[in-house]
Amino acid sequence: MAQRAIDAALDGLRRGSAGVRVSFGPAVRAPALTLTCVLTCALAAPAGAFPHVVRTGETAASIAERVYGAVEAERVIVAANRLEGSGSGALVPGMLLEIPAVSYHQAAPGETWHSIAAELLGAGERGVLLAQVNGAEPWLPPAAASEIVVPYNLRYVVSVGDTPDSLAYRFLGRRDRAWMVAVYNGLKDGRLHHGDVLLIPLVELPLTASGKAEAASALGLVRSQAGGAARALQARADAEIPELVSDVRHGRYVEAVGRGAGLLAASGLSVPQLAAVHRALTEAYVALGAPGLAATACSEWRRVDPAATLDPVLVSPKIVEVCVGPAGMPPAGAAAPDAGPGAGAPGAGSAPGAASVAPGAAPGPRRRP
Repeated sequence: MAQRAIDAALDGLRRGSAGVRVSFGPAVRAPALTLTCVLTCALAAPAGAFPHVVRTGETAASIAERVYGAVEAERVIVAANRLEGSGSGALVPGMLLEIPAVSYHQAAPGETWHSIAAELLGAGERGVLLAQVNGAEPWLPPAAASEIVVPYNLRYVVSVGDTPDSLAYRFLGRRDRAWMVAVYNGLKDGRLHHGDVLLIPLVELPLTASGKAEAASALGLVRSQAGGAARALQARADAEIPELVSDVRHGRYVEAVGRGAGLLAASGLSVPQLAAVHRALTEAYVALGAPGLAATACSEWRRVDPAATLDPVLVSPKIVEVCVGPAGMPPAGAAAPDAGPGAGAPGAGSAPGAASVAPGAAPGPRRRP
């Protein structure tokens, strides 16, 4: 009986027809069972999950209760993180866990259940089950822009005594969902072998309000884990900004504009780096007779560094003019209107509160004749 039920389910899957909803009776404990490589050799990454950093006093059960609203869901967290047999000390503060959750996919025109399953679940044959859990027929393509629930692929290593119906009861809540375990993994008979690897398609993983909030905030952690590009860019900028300042000091204004534009084109500079680049570009544009571009550069400089000063002792009157306008130019030896206390004092090396710069940058643009 069990063999006929599994064969019927697999036959329906092969033909691409509506999946045959079968049920293993509680007595299914028989013949040897092997995995079909077409389904289980390509183990897809989890469809949806979010990271959680363990805090002091937390257990798998307490996390499950907060995230899923059900203590018994700890078995899902335990299985997803390979914590079986680890004992009560399995969780250590600072440990990174994966919290299983379903994900959602918006169907695009031309997509089929087979193509979606191939992309998101690791095998196109799983499109039959994907359609069924979404209340659709597998031979009809999903409506464009419709939102599809994508199961979480829970990786499970078979232990002694496991059967499709016991796993269905343990992870899917009902023994009569053993057909899902069988069809999803291409099982052809009724007994599992110790050490076999299965994927259990978890669909019913509703998150509590706290769980949804944690899933949303965890996106920041995911982004930080994928980071590093900005740090590398900022390191390169630290090395190049002194070259930019040198270009300006030695009258290589065209080269300075090209170098500065290149630095700004790669987003990710720190605030002091942005201030240094815009300040150097301000002087370069003034020297090239481009007051409009100079005013724009100066505006960006003062936007990213509101504490920047325009001391006419150190800054060319032309630069002060494009930054604050002729009417706003302070008299010689006086601080600009937005300067801090003591700014512009004769003989001062740099004004207090002046914009911070990258290593090697000058205190401010030199005053020119």
